[in-house]
Amino acid sequence: MPTPTTLDRFLKPADDAAPDHLLALWKAVDDFATHEVHPLVERMESSPDRVDREIARMMAGHRWFGVTVPEAFGGMDAGHMAKTILIHRLACTSGAAAAILQAGLIPVGGLLYYGNVDQHAALLPGVADGSVLMSIAVTEPDRGGHIGGMATAAEWDGRAWVLSGVKAHVGNSHIADLHVVVARTSPPGTRTSQALTAFLVQSDQRGVHPVRYTGKLGLHGFSFGQIDFDRVRIPPSNVLGEVGQGYAVAQSSSILYGRPNLTALSLGLHEAALSLATQYVSNRPRYEGRLADVNVIQDRLGRMSARLIMARILTYHAVDMLDHGLPCDDELIAAKTLGHELAAETGNDAMELHAANGLASDYPMQRIWRDMQTTYAPAGTGEVQRRRLAQSRLEEETGTGTRTQWSVLHSNRTHPPATDQTVSA
Repeated sequence: MPTPTTLDRFLKPADDAAPDHLLALWKAVDDFATHEVHPLVERMESSPDRVDREIARMMAGHRWFGVTVPEAFGGMDAGHMAKTILIHRLACTSGAAAAILQAGLIPVGGLLYYGNVDQHAALLPGVADGSVLMSIAVTEPDRGGHIGGMATAAEWDGRAWVLSGVKAHVGNSHIADLHVVVARTSPPGTRTSQALTAFLVQSDQRGVHPVRYTGKLGLHGFSFGQIDFDRVRIPPSNVLGEVGQGYAVAQSSSILYGRPNLTALSLGLHEAALSLATQYVSNRPRYEGRLADVNVIQDRLGRMSARLIMARILTYHAVDMLDHGLPCDDELIAAKTLGHELAAETGNDAMELHAANGLASDYPMQRIWRDMQTTYAPAGTGEVQRRRLAQSRLEEETGTGTRTQWSVLHSNRTHPPATDQTVSA
């Protein structure tokens, strides 16, 4: 699909002589999705308990897991705009393929921001060439998004950290080579911002046990399952950041990578839903013409089209700000929550336009609708996002805001911040 003119100001260089690298990437991903991913979709849908590994290998061959990794380590160093294009365009064909990529990119943010020189040298080349696929494990079965209430803990025994606990809804849980695991390392009563530590844990370490994967409602082929950690020994060299910086690792990864990644995933599904609905009503006989000729159907399509335009602008505007080093935490939040809401509304409309056929497995609309349900909770539910926006607005109105935005703290940064600035959640 050609790029919509809505996005020209984001994708086309201001200087006509400059290379159109983003437009070229857009086309490359579309070609990959059409020729490599689409033939695998039916197989993934028919086996919801099966974890697909082939798509991750193919994307690794394009070095897309290194889209934000500096060129010095073999990465593309192409920024968040390019990352968004990758996820968005993949999701138009397969939400699962896009989810595999976006989940593998979230922990890369934590490694870039908080990894030390030795960790960068040892790990980033593998991330860039796709030989080291990462995951991030924060959420727990009984705690959900309450990061301050996590029970997974690591204790120092004098020689190593000993990690035990259970993590749930871990993206790429069953195919990742390296997990970023956030655990409690301080006694009860310690402030959350100082109580947690992030660890780099190899998937083949003794005591790391992925629980047998069972399919979820959507994103068949993508694993977001549970991992049990039973007295896993971690050397001090595998602490990511400093001891007590786990909250910062988790939040910065979620806010600066997770939210825009999920926004891009929602956008691709949104676009797919509108495309399928338009094709359906354009070819469905009704009275003496087509279903698309009916006024109320055109009204419905018009509202769906307007939502997609809004979602595109929200998505690309936020990551454009991020790439330019501008304060944009609120824009990332708004894009994530509204991107999902707009997509979900269009998905519901598309299902209704398909009527009973929307429920049939031989129509792809039901797959798109199921996949849409998976983008609501990760990186914060809609209620959490709106609460953050409200807090920001109240602080601005009263002049009481003292927090530094994550997008400011990590602007163009690939190493840990030098200060202990208080940052927004």
